[in-house]
Amino acid sequence: MLYLIGLGLSDEKDITVKGLEAVKGSSRIYLEAYTSILMVDKERLEAFYGKEVILAPREMVETDSDEILKDADKVDVSFLVVGDPFGATTHTDLLLRARALNIPSLVIHNASVMNAMGACGLQLYNFGQTVSLVFFTDTWKPSSFYDRVKENWERGMHTLILLDIKVREQSEENMARGRLIYEPPRYMSPALAISQLLETEATRGEGVLDPDTTLAITLSRLGTSTQLLRAGTLTQLSELPEEDFGPPLHSLVIVGKRVHPLEVEYAGEFAVGCEGGKEREGGKVGEGKRLGEWWRVARDVYGCELEGEG
Repeated sequence: MLYLIGLGLSDEKDITVKGLEAVKGSSRIYLEAYTSILMVDKERLEAFYGKEVILAPREMVETDSDEILKDADKVDVSFLVVGDPFGATTHTDLLLRARALNIPSLVIHNASVMNAMGACGLQLYNFGQTVSLVFFTDTWKPSSFYDRVKENWERGMHTLILLDIKVREQSEENMARGRLIYEPPRYMSPALAISQLLETEATRGEGVLDPDTTLAITLSRLGTSTQLLRAGTLTQLSELPEEDFGPPLHSLVIVGKRVHPLEVEYAGEFAVGCEGGKEREGGKVGEGKRLGEWWRVARDVYGCELEGEG
């Protein structure tokens, strides 16, 4: 049996009971190590499971899956995925290969960014298409994501933007020379992501991501004990220093125009300049007042009728 097991978002204890039972009964255990990361290392998993864990980089999963599937029709093999197994198409491909070899399989689900993003207060059923934002280079700045954001924007839907990570990536020179030398891991920060969004908006010029009138929420280390959410306009968020967001992983949400007043109220707890939902103005905390750009833009630009106003 091939088990595809979601690990959740934080540490070794986020695995489900069903997933842990499958791991403990498996002859081999692989950890997919390139679409996302846990907040703990492989050794913590091994200590918790009492078993060896084999790191499975991209090249193994995509071009050498026979090694993972070897004898999986005779013994149990576990393939561990951060978040939920269906968070990346690579894992669907692995299941299809197992099916072609008549290997039975079972998917054991877990929490992922796709449902945990509800922690920001926006309702999951108000989200449109999810998009990925890759690192720009001097010669490659793909903007196809902008079209998906625009489609969501035209429908008033929120957009989840998944920020790029680079693990076991080779430089062009090393790749050309066939040298298996890998670059240090890189994880896109919210500040860089917003910079790339605004650069794309300046190029496309369609008014979808106006920095002063577009509300957004950053999601940092979602589902962990150090989870951090920040809400504001793109301009406000772009002006925050990198250290305000902390270490990876990060995602970003663009708030849609059909945002509900309750969504605005809840996410307002994380607004730039707020403490406990009370906006700081001139160094003082405004009790019971909705001050600042988050509330102004929600009311005046998004047309959100907040309770107790008007």
